[in-house]
Amino acid sequence: MSGGRESTGRRVLDALRRDPLAVGGTFVLLLLIVVGVAGPWLAPAGVNDVDVDAMLRPPSGAHLFGTDELGRDVLSRVLVAARVSLEVGVVSVGIALVAGVTLGLFAGYYRGWLDSVLMRCMDVLFAFPVLLLAVAIVAVLGPGLLTAMVAIGVVYTPIFARITRAGVLSVREQVFVRAAVSIGASDLRIMRRHVLPNIAAPLIVQTSLSLAFAILSEAALSFLGLGIQPPAPAWGRMLFDGRGFVTDAWWLGVFPGAAIFLTVLAFNLVGDALRDVLDPRQLTVSEARRSTP
Repeated sequence: MSGGRESTGRRVLDALRRDPLAVGGTFVLLLLIVVGVAGPWLAPAGVNDVDVDAMLRPPSGAHLFGTDELGRDVLSRVLVAARVSLEVGVVSVGIALVAGVTLGLFAGYYRGWLDSVLMRCMDVLFAFPVLLLAVAIVAVLGPGLLTAMVAIGVVYTPIFARITRAGVLSVREQVFVRAAVSIGASDLRIMRRHVLPNIAAPLIVQTSLSLAFAILSEAALSFLGLGIQPPAPAWGRMLFDGRGFVTDAWWLGVFPGAAIFLTVLAFNLVGDALRDVLDPRQLTVSEARRSTP
């Protein structure tokens, strides 16, 4: 069993290496992680260092990304804001993953009234647009980093719940699950050892895609003033501050906007590649091609 998983993992890595878009997306993500971890040390200036004599300076050797309306270095703020975006993305998707997988696992395995109640609750959350529901949650809990994480985690929980439930409904009827039931294995052991490993592939793909949308949602909340609060740097907030200087100081919106664009694009490229590689039909086709003389 472990040998099969290792072989599958090797095939997945080999397929990803052959995809130039996946390689490029992975490189951007690795660079983003480095920047997120070492941003404060890489920043050439303090993120809140005000210099009234250097207000709205265009990109130059002294300030590669220019300065904002308070004379703060835009490059430094973009670099430090990367950590905030990564934190929000990872924590919020982690909340959605844990909550959604737990709900979907129990709903799909036990079925009956539990399935009906849990899935109807997920349907209620699905009825609201993602950003509108996130704004409503933040409006109730108050703006801030923690509430943004919770709000984004809540709105993406139904996606993981439905994917998990669909996978469980298929796996629970397999022979190996019935065999585990027949020998008296507990429900939790069956779900942990037999069900979850066999539905991991779509969850991995959805996690990578949800990270992109979580970062985008955080930027939208910050743009609306409901996410990270000033003076802490955030890409969405920087876009909001630069909207009044589109013609006079284009760099205020272009560089944080480019950071959001590249990050979301990289996550989507990697997610799409994982979806193609982890799809059993794609693996079957690839194996058939290799075996054809």
